[in-house]
Amino acid sequence: MSREQQAVARARKAFETGRSKPLEHRIRQLKSLQRLFSERQKEILDAIKKDLNKSEVGTQLYETVGLEGEINTAIRNLKKWAAPRPVGKNLLTLSDTVYIKPEPLGVVLIIGAWNYPWAVTIQPLIGAIAAGNAAVVKPSEVCVHTAKVMEDLLPVYIDKELYPVVTGGVSETQELLRQRFDHIFYTGNSMVGKLIMEAAAKNLTPVTLELGGKSPCYIDKNCDISLACRRVAWGKYTNCGQTCIAPDYILCEPSIQDRVIEEVKKSIKDFYTDNPKTCPDYGRIINQRHHKRIMAMLDGSTVAVGGDNDESDCYIAPTVLRDVKPEAKVMQEEIFGPLLPVVSVSGLDEAIKFINKREKPLALYVFTSDDKVIQRMVDETSSGGLLANDCLVHYSVNSLPFGGVGNSGMGCYHGKFTFDQLSHLRSCLIKKLNMEGANSMRYPPHTAKKLGWVRFFLLKNLDLAWMGRLALLAALAVVAAVVLQKYLL
Repeated sequence: MSREQQAVARARKAFETGRSKPLEHRIRQLKSLQRLFSERQKEILDAIKKDLNKSEVGTQLYETVGLEGEINTAIRNLKKWAAPRPVGKNLLTLSDTVYIKPEPLGVVLIIGAWNYPWAVTIQPLIGAIAAGNAAVVKPSEVCVHTAKVMEDLLPVYIDKELYPVVTGGVSETQELLRQRFDHIFYTGNSMVGKLIMEAAAKNLTPVTLELGGKSPCYIDKNCDISLACRRVAWGKYTNCGQTCIAPDYILCEPSIQDRVIEEVKKSIKDFYTDNPKTCPDYGRIINQRHHKRIMAMLDGSTVAVGGDNDESDCYIAPTVLRDVKPEAKVMQEEIFGPLLPVVSVSGLDEAIKFINKREKPLALYVFTSDDKVIQRMVDETSSGGLLANDCLVHYSVNSLPFGGVGNSGMGCYHGKFTFDQLSHLRSCLIKKLNMEGANSMRYPPHTAKKLGWVRFFLLKNLDLAWMGRLALLAALAVVAAVVLQKYLL
């Protein structure tokens, strides 16, 4: 039996004991996970520094603070999330108990990504624990040092049988995918996402795919261009552009292209100094393979800002490309790096057409002072999320579902959405063995009269809440009558 098979088998056996289900256990595990981030912060920060050259403050800002908030939200709301959820009734079930009961799915496989290795790996784990599942955690092998820290630390803080960590590369992931799971949660690119889905289909395993794509950013000429470009530059060059919801390219009218480029250039200098290579807040490309991939995208495009690079240091400067054609190499796939193409469009109508001709993105950004422009983007496009007049920050709102649509993914998570995504929402209807007369309409022999009664009980649009209030008033009237009669006699 392989190491991967053993990990899954242990997790399955541990889940079958039922110990992951009590709310007390779930909260205890979440609190232990919370302690990990406070007690072992140095190991976490050092590893990410080695993998992505992220600063200590940057790592906390974009990785661990959000996870601590997610854990707090789960602990605070778990009792409510896990409780039976009453639902509306029809006339046929008026006297029955009808509700939805969230229950654990079983053993979940979580395959993390390397760009935010803690955030996108541990956030689904928080939901898996909260929902009462076991989970096999597979961190990305690309972040070598972070994967090792996860492998070493997670078993110290949380149940190592229920939540094992499996490290390794492609072969180890493939071996995991040959095992049977109750849900697979994958964060990464669409090409691998298709392979995940294909493997999951053999066991009819449901999947959550958090993918990516080319997230467009439309800048309207009637807005504060300086402020818009400052926010775009922050969203684009954070983590060296290696963010699944980074603005991938700018759409704007030709009349403001030069101004947009100049303002982005100013913001780059403000954020990362005249020499981003020496700036502690500017990261590195994850490895030389990705460095070569990104640099190859420059073919056929004109560099307006930046462009310098150092392959030995995995460094690419914050770069802006001007007059980019739709057929340019940089426009054919998600960039996932610090290149920002500017594509000219005649206005909002052409921008919407441009966006709709391509795959549905994970995020769509629009900068404008005109609410009608925002509303048209909302009404006439489709994307995983839409954000007006800022970048990235919708990810931090755990009351919003985060996920893609079409080629950018399926399923969603964050807060209660992760809990629901990794739960089976079980339909429950509890009847009593009485009132059999009401059931006669459904039993053979079937007649037109019985059908008429069924249509009345199932299709009649009655306000059951109003009927409930009416019944309460009637009961109060009876009580009042009894009381009055007692005192009047």
